[in-house]
Amino acid sequence: MSSMFGKPRASSERPPQSPLPECNVAILGCRGAGKSALTVKFLTKRFISEYDPNLEDTYSSEELVDQQPVLLKVMDTADQDGPGNCERYLCWASAFLVVYSIDSRKSFEGCQRYLEVLALHAQGCQRRCPVLLLGNKLDMEQYRQVLSAEGMSLASRFGCLFHEVSACQDFARVQHVFHEAVREVRRQAEWNLPVQPLFISEERPCLPVATPVALPTHHSLATCTFNSLSPVNYKEMPSVAQAKLVTVKSSRAQSKRKAPTLTLLKGFKIF
Repeated sequence: MSSMFGKPRASSERPPQSPLPECNVAILGCRGAGKSALTVKFLTKRFISEYDPNLEDTYSSEELVDQQPVLLKVMDTADQDGPGNCERYLCWASAFLVVYSIDSRKSFEGCQRYLEVLALHAQGCQRRCPVLLLGNKLDMEQYRQVLSAEGMSLASRFGCLFHEVSACQDFARVQHVFHEAVREVRRQAEWNLPVQPLFISEERPCLPVATPVALPTHHSLATCTFNSLSPVNYKEMPSVAQAKLVTVKSSRAQSKRKAPTLTLLKGFKIF
């Protein structure tokens, strides 16, 4: 792993026994789409126009996404004319950025093959990795060959997010795309967590039931009885899909104003 573009880690920021959660992002696309330029822009805020298209490496950077730290690892792939030896990143990455250049119809057609490979991979594995489709070189608008609507249509077809960026100009938008990949990985991890049962309190009568106590009648007061209340027990709450919503309206107040409407879970008490 290279640390050429990585950010140094300060030893005082985090205790060694608390490692950061990791997010692995692989950048895919045909040669000349601007994958390396996007990687360098994100890691250094700089733009480079000349680099070795045959160089493939992985870089790491500590990021703060939505006030949560993460160790973001970026693999800048170096496929020449399309997907090749895909196993090296299919089994490694937790998210994918598929890049094409808006001024190259060939790169747009090539990224469709990457999306097809990722779709087939998703069918054969248990986990689903988020995919983002990126139209790069937005600064070359005057030479555009791929419309934004085409990119959106392709992303919709494969069920992935779509963005257009410029590695040359806009660092904020490039950073947003990488951070959005981290957010999608977190959302996917939350969806895959096992559902934890919810518990609510429910009153049940104690056995044996306490003997009612009668109060003596004084003047015009009616006779009242008091029963001891049972201790609080706990009952598992059904899933949201099984619960029924019922609307309950309280009586009209003396001021003849309508009382607020309460939405309750049918069959359960509100304390």
